Amino acid sequence: MKKLTGNINVGVFISGRGSNLKELIKYSKKNNTNWKIKLVISNKKEAKGLAYAKKNKITNYAIERKKPQFEKRAFDYLKKNKINLLCLAGFMRILSKEFIRNCKFKIINIHPSLLPKYKGLNTHERAIKAGDKYAGSTVHYVTAKLDSGKKILQTKVKILKKDKPNSLAKRVLKAEHLIYPKAVDVVCNKIV
Repeated sequence: MKKLTGNINVGVFISGRGSNLKELIKYSKKNNTNWKIKLVISNKKEAKGLAYAKKNKITNYAIERKKPQFEKRAFDYLKKNKINLLCLAGFMRILSKEFIRNCKFKIINIHPSLLPKYKGLNTHERAIKAGDKYAGSTVHYVTAKLDSGKKILQTKVKILKKDKPNSLAKRVLKAEHLIYPKAVDVVCNKIV
């Protein structure tokens, strides 16, 4: 990976409300970071997170296409915007091995469980059913194997006796908002 001078250009893929994207934007503006969000791409044009990008004057695109067409167009936008790090933030699509291999920069993801536990979906329900004392969130590098890349940061959230999947999800999301920007700092400090 080449050394960078100046700001590291970060791209973010989203599919929905974009609450983690919002926190990344706020954190990068409030703190003296060596990174800035330069590009936001959604696979759904109605994704609320696109409004945050527009409000913050960040280049953004909605690409509603099948996976091969989405990935080709998204890759072109990433190259054009000189992206050095890609963050998946509530991006509900699995990237192909080819896409991951073709990216010459790191890709990171935030997952709502204490990986390696509960890869994939329904993480909160699975943690409650298993009788776990803690749930949480993990920021990890993206590899071709789902939710299996090296951990960057992880945070625990206590599971309460009264918890249902929705109540637990809300508390885990708050923890995500704190951990994801810090994980981006960790990764970007290794890039420079």
